[in-house]
Amino acid sequence: MGNYTFKGKAAVSVAAIAALALSGCANVGGGGDENGGGEGEGQEGGVVTVAETNAFTAVNNATAATNLDINGKIANATREGFIYVNPAQEIVPNEGFGSYEKTSDDPLTVEYTLNDPEWSDGNAIDKADIILWWSILSGYHNDEDAEAETGTKYFNIAGSTDIMGKTDKPEFSEDGKSFTITYEEPQSDWEIAFDNDYLQPAHVVAEQAGMTEDELLKTLEDSPEGNPEDPQERPELEEIGKTWAEAFQFSDKPEDESLLVSNGPYKINDIVENNSVTLVKNDSYTGDNAGKLDEITVRTIGDATAQIQALRNGEVDIMAPGNVNKDTIDQVNELDNVEVIQGGQLAYDHLDLNFGADTFEDQAVREAFLKTVPRQQIVDQLIKPVNDEASVLNSQMWVTSQKEYGKTTEENQAEDLYGDVDIDGAKELLDGKTPTVRILYNNENPLRVDTFQLIKESAEQAGFKVEDLGDPNWSEKLADGDYDASLFGWVSPGVGTEMLSQIFKTGGGGNYTKYSNPEVDKLTDEARSNLDKDARDEQIVQIDKHTFEDGYGLPLFQSPGFFGVSDQIDGVTEYQPNQDGVFWNVWEWSRK
Repeated sequence: MGNYTFKGKAAVSVAAIAALALSGCANVGGGGDENGGGEGEGQEGGVVTVAETNAFTAVNNATAATNLDINGKIANATREGFIYVNPAQEIVPNEGFGSYEKTSDDPLTVEYTLNDPEWSDGNAIDKADIILWWSILSGYHNDEDAEAETGTKYFNIAGSTDIMGKTDKPEFSEDGKSFTITYEEPQSDWEIAFDNDYLQPAHVVAEQAGMTEDELLKTLEDSPEGNPEDPQERPELEEIGKTWAEAFQFSDKPEDESLLVSNGPYKINDIVENNSVTLVKNDSYTGDNAGKLDEITVRTIGDATAQIQALRNGEVDIMAPGNVNKDTIDQVNELDNVEVIQGGQLAYDHLDLNFGADTFEDQAVREAFLKTVPRQQIVDQLIKPVNDEASVLNSQMWVTSQKEYGKTTEENQAEDLYGDVDIDGAKELLDGKTPTVRILYNNENPLRVDTFQLIKESAEQAGFKVEDLGDPNWSEKLADGDYDASLFGWVSPGVGTEMLSQIFKTGGGGNYTKYSNPEVDKLTDEARSNLDKDARDEQIVQIDKHTFEDGYGLPLFQSPGFFGVSDQIDGVTEYQPNQDGVFWNVWEWSRK
């Protein structure tokens, strides 16, 4: 699955079609009070150890190469912005960082005020940080023409620039503590525009890029808007973008500890490659969500059985497994002094076809392959033992636990097109051809291994030759495109419509399959600027319908999941179904 985080404002529910994130796991979930997990009764201080499935690879999780769930969870403890999202998928303001207010509808105008936030090295979050943040999210300076292979995309982000791309440069107050964002047109996701994942310290980026913070600020302020029809050489901008993307990417502790500065309740103290990340309380934190613990150790334990053993032995206090089956839940339920917090994740496993590969240029071949995918068998054998109410997922837009799901399945024809395996129909479409399909997936994830095997066995009955491209480094290869199909999952932050641009729009940051449909692009733009939720939902339904008609790929199932939590831990009381997982309210954690 995956990892991406978008946030917004107070207790207002927003459509759960936000930017998504890669992962290697599965999970499902429920409500919560407006302000978080509630005040725990635990003590100040102490240490908590968490078992997570995937290995940490970067402080900056907002690039295509680093957009992993575990990177986002660590970022959730070390980065904060204007909002966060609670388990009810409500946007909650974080006024300890700053506040914001919509001051006009026409044009849409939002005023932000910083509440003197600081980085952990004492450097204030100021105008340079905001301008860098906005430049990344807006794509203002980009002048790339991908088709002509000219110009430059200065900040190569995992998401899209559709929200901030419709804004003017921020206008700052004289003291620099307030700034105003003005939109060129309505934007349904304006409350979550400043995504925490894209916030990195401007003073550190500047130093790593060989310039001062003032020089970085001047470069970003003075550089004109990018023009793809007349691209310019801008080496300073290129160096800033390259540094932002690469300097914070490491899987063990860097020698330069300035790369570890934090503005969240915790900061990184140590990293052991493929093993653990140690967080310590950020004593310089100035916001409202100060951490209670002295230290949090996040251990990489890929096998759920090993996580259970570690929980049983007291080696970890919380387990958040990526692979969930009935045996796992039963074993954890049998542990003394452990609570199981179970639910349905805002995540889904899916099989995507690569439109950039020769194999699937022909729609008939795409349709033939999809007709062979044994989705019901996958659900029956792999998911129902965990959740006996599980069903085949028939939407690329919503998961089964969301209220919008029923509306889209009435119209998108997914059940009619691919409801049952149709080997004879696939053979007829192939007309004697025997295409080779190379499938990329995580072969260290047993659920994905079993899913791949079931797909392979079925497809080969129709004449396909299926090659196993299973790789533990699957996520690093998604953007390369050297495969015919990919099998993985997305995890949603639960708010916003960023997913539409990220995955399904031509050139989207997470559109690894090179899918392109002009009508989908048009509907995406319209939906993202539509302030009427009912009308916006109908546009999203139409996008969903197009993906099935085009043979984009197939959703498989909503991912089941749970947390196992020692009864010695306070603050972990609700299932968070989005990509933040158990870390959504990390500042509330404490020991009893």
